[in-house]
Amino acid sequence: MKTDELINLLSEDAPVHLRLGRMMALALLIGITISATLMVSTIGLRHNMQTVFETARVFFKICETLLLAFLASRLVFQIGRPGVPLRARVLALLLPAALLVAAVIAELFTVPEQDWAASMIGNNAGFCVFFIPVLALAPLAGFMLALKNAAPDDPAAAGAAAGFAAGAVAAAIYAWHCPDDSPLFLMSWYVLAIAIVTVAGSLVGRRILRW
Repeated sequence: MKTDELINLLSEDAPVHLRLGRMMALALLIGITISATLMVSTIGLRHNMQTVFETARVFFKICETLLLAFLASRLVFQIGRPGVPLRARVLALLLPAALLVAAVIAELFTVPEQDWAASMIGNNAGFCVFFIPVLALAPLAGFMLALKNAAPDDPAAAGAAAGFAAGAVAAAIYAWHCPDDSPLFLMSWYVLAIAIVTVAGSLVGRRILRW
């Protein structure tokens, strides 16, 4: 290929990448707005938000879910572009995973063994697994619409990434209400809820993201 032809191809492709980035950012912003509004207008913020960060477990839960949402969104922003390396962004997800494992280990050392089951089950496990996927619907729909205008190499993987990011965003929003603060609860029910949205995203992506 001649140099002039390569330059022309790159110049034609650049607006597409820029447009996709803007669409993904808009999808994320609208999804967060809708989900946060839904959460605040239905179940609301937890009653003691003014003092919530005085507790290390709550501070960890908020920071952990926000970090996961940020890193997962960075991944889905790139996955719609064929040929773009994703290894670094996938590996970055190991950071919140490692932090959660470390927090669980610390919890097991500081909480009496007879209280482990109660900490893991909490008081709202069923509602958590139900409401996080509900909150994920808006960001997932936005991500899917944006990815419809892209060209992911693997539609199922792209859908899974969109579901994972939407679930992580929903978890980060729900964390501002959730009264169950144990890392054991986080590892059990938050992870399950995000996994449900990830599987749903993969199934939907396999159908609608083919090109």
